[in-house]
Amino acid sequence: MRRLATLALLLVASLPLAAAELVLELPGVSRRWSSAELLAHPQARSLSIPDDPAYRHAMTYRALPLAALLDGVRPDDHLQAVALDGFVAELPAAPLLRETGARAWLAIEDPATPWPALSGGKASAGPFYLVWSDSEAGNIGPEQWPFQIARIRRLAPLAERFPALLPAADADAAVQAGFALFQKHCLACHRLNGQGDARFGPDLNLPYNPTEYFQEAFLRRYIRDPQGLRQWPQGRMPGFSVEVLAEDELDRLLAYLRHMAGRKAEFR
Repeated sequence: MRRLATLALLLVASLPLAAAELVLELPGVSRRWSSAELLAHPQARSLSIPDDPAYRHAMTYRALPLAALLDGVRPDDHLQAVALDGFVAELPAAPLLRETGARAWLAIEDPATPWPALSGGKASAGPFYLVWSDSEAGNIGPEQWPFQIARIRRLAPLAERFPALLPAADADAAVQAGFALFQKHCLACHRLNGQGDARFGPDLNLPYNPTEYFQEAFLRRYIRDPQGLRQWPQGRMPGFSVEVLAEDELDRLLAYLRHMAGRKAEFR
């Protein structure tokens, strides 16, 4: 019986992946694209990524320019990519629409030839993965490479949807810059003051802000290398290297968090 069960598991594992669907909710239209349709798209091509941040080595994908799917989207729009695991990437539309410099591509996993599994026993980065060519030219951070995407939608700007994230109107330039960095690097996984769409990590202001319970030196170390400060096999927070978050940018991000510790929403 054990041999039969093992054989059955091997047979299931060898079956091709089921076709997936990408849901697009854009101005005036909602559309579902199957992986087969996207793989056959006239603008799809082979694309090599020299240092893929999800796989941490070179990868080659079947991909098409994301802009080809963003009909009706304007550069000043705000988009959101929602992953199967709850990761939520907040994406200004302008970089996604560019045709030069850092360019956004939708990589499509072919069910007949699935991508490798990610580290830590995770599934692959499919079925859909936002990747960038010449990412260095646009200062593209790792949170702007969402994988396992299920949905891309246009939403109102963050300031309209989540006013409790906003610093005070008279906050200094460092705090305002830190808010922009928070949106780029933190909001994909965390909420603050109970606001945000992510359900991946804890709220960063309720009931306490990390600047209230971490000494600053240890908080800096934690942001740079979470597992180096507190080993936790289930921890999913990545480290933010100096190349991704420069030291002066980290100063501004912490300035925003300290500022927001004095602007808590009511905690229930």
